[in-house]
Amino acid sequence: MISKTTIDQVYETARLEEVIGDFVQLKKSGSNFKGLSPFTDERTPSFMVSPVKQIWKDFSSGKGGNVVAFLMEHEHFTYPEAIKYLAKKYNIEIEETEQTDEQKEQANERESMYLVSEYAQKYFAETLWDTEPGKAIGLSYFKERGFTDDTIKKFGLGYGLDEWDAFTTTALDKGYQLEFLEKTGLTIVKEQAGGESRKFDRFKGRVMFPIHSMSGRVLGFGGRILTNDKKAAKYLNSPESDIYHKSKVLYGIYYAKQAIAKEDNCFLVEGYTDVIQMYQRGVENVVSSSGTALTPEQIRLINRLTKNITVLFDGDAAGLRASLRGIDLILEQGMNVKVCTFPEGEDPDSFAKNNTYENLVEYLTEHAMDFIQFKTSLLAKEAANDPIKRADTVRDIVNSISKIPDRIRQEIYIQECARMMQISEDVLYNTLAQIDKKHQTDASKKVKQERKAFEVVKNDAVVEKVDVQYELERKIIEVLLLYGNQKQEFEDLVLKENEEGELVLEPEVSEAKVYEKVFLDLQEDEIELTNEQFKAIYYKLIERLNEDSDFSVNTFLSDLDQETVSQVSSILMEEEQYVLHDWERRDIYPKEKQTGVAQLVGETILTLRCNLIKNRIEKLKEKTQDSQGDHTEILEEIMNYLQLNKLLNAKLNRVLS
Repeated sequence: MISKTTIDQVYETARLEEVIGDFVQLKKSGSNFKGLSPFTDERTPSFMVSPVKQIWKDFSSGKGGNVVAFLMEHEHFTYPEAIKYLAKKYNIEIEETEQTDEQKEQANERESMYLVSEYAQKYFAETLWDTEPGKAIGLSYFKERGFTDDTIKKFGLGYGLDEWDAFTTTALDKGYQLEFLEKTGLTIVKEQAGGESRKFDRFKGRVMFPIHSMSGRVLGFGGRILTNDKKAAKYLNSPESDIYHKSKVLYGIYYAKQAIAKEDNCFLVEGYTDVIQMYQRGVENVVSSSGTALTPEQIRLINRLTKNITVLFDGDAAGLRASLRGIDLILEQGMNVKVCTFPEGEDPDSFAKNNTYENLVEYLTEHAMDFIQFKTSLLAKEAANDPIKRADTVRDIVNSISKIPDRIRQEIYIQECARMMQISEDVLYNTLAQIDKKHQTDASKKVKQERKAFEVVKNDAVVEKVDVQYELERKIIEVLLLYGNQKQEFEDLVLKENEEGELVLEPEVSEAKVYEKVFLDLQEDEIELTNEQFKAIYYKLIERLNEDSDFSVNTFLSDLDQETVSQVSSILMEEEQYVLHDWERRDIYPKEKQTGVAQLVGETILTLRCNLIKNRIEKLKEKTQDSQGDHTEILEEIMNYLQLNKLLNAKLNRVLS
């Protein structure tokens, strides 16, 4: 168990914007940062990071929290994992206390799978460097590919012995459970006659490429066989599991993420060795789809870091044709695509190996073509003397252009295509309109089908009412979090009798801290928060503000459970939506809260009082519905409440004026 001292040090040291910046491309927006949501598919930034408050909020998914909450949500870390990750990032030594048996048992299944995968990576690396077969076969292969010792160690490359169960036996001896060895796909278990089972290493006799998450955790493996066994697949990947989803992972993203954000471009290659060779040569902003067809999830992973992708291909014609589908997917995500092909017989691996860094960069710069130029030149060659093929080619290119969400970019590409294919723009625009119409028709059919499936009577629609009490209690928590420790001058309107014996309100000014004012006012009226979560936060806040003169929201959040952290972050980041929507450009200027904190506090508490009185009057009125009995006392009570409500409203109007 990690000590409280270590946890406190991590929270004090970690910078939210730095940590999130490793996963999401952030841009400055006033005193905050904004970026695309890492949790939803979006093109307009709705993800906000506040360096001052050290909290984040994703307005598209509703998620939010502190630095630990982000890692737990994004990387699926447990709380201890998140703390350890941050400690490693900021070179903080971890103090641990002995875990109880109960705590050990609580380690979840995912964590066990991660631990098994981490062990496997270390085992394969040690086998590569420390065993004779590893050095003779595995290390020799990597050396032949031109990889240096530093590169091999950096990417955690390894070797699986050409024995049926060498890894499995060793892992079991080390105490790792067969259940998790099987679930990660590292071990294959086959049932035998008589109820016995045989255990095999999946990656027997293969060089190993560990596949990492964006945060550096081992998710799975790619293994390459080195023999000419025609029955065995050349490359073998870990099967799908709770921690490894091929369609959502990019090989090399962990090593490339910072370079991608810095260069504002990502090179996309086909294989593991392409990535490693390019990286070794100095081009670090490179990833691979790990031999699988490119997916929207993988594209969105890149989209968090940059809007620009350059796809690198060798001269293989079949590969080029297949790649065109991937380009359309990238365009659909609103990204900019360039394509670069290498000379015949070359691929990114061989070209990077045989050229200097300067020559490689120069080649990539000079030969990277916009996708429309690439596609036009590729397809035009095939259809040069065939009018029908030529027409199909034009339609194919326009179809790609239709995937682009930006109309201005569409128009530019139409003009470029017309010039290169020597065809009128009008024809291309008509074709584009036909494709768009078909898309709209298809979309409309889909919507109609969905509506039909969930058809309801219109009159049955329920209009959701605003829960005034909830909003007011939420506002009280917000005020305490933002301004609880501030001293303010409060004007109270005290009820007094004038010379005519009438009740009037007279102003009295007093100085107090915001939390003291809130607490005393609520206590005076015997008001308790009705929302249980808000109530718990309220008492924790009052206690902390009373004890700690140097109250910090960040420190306060570190002692809360993650569900409460998310709730508090949502409250604090509500005002950031003003920044997000950039209202100032539309001549809308929201009032900043700090300009009238005392007024805000007074207004909130008074409104809460008025709402409670209103609710009380409604309940009393219900009691008078009974025609039998004397309601004189109830009616008098109602009159008194109405009189009080009138005075409070007069007071509220004064606060607002």
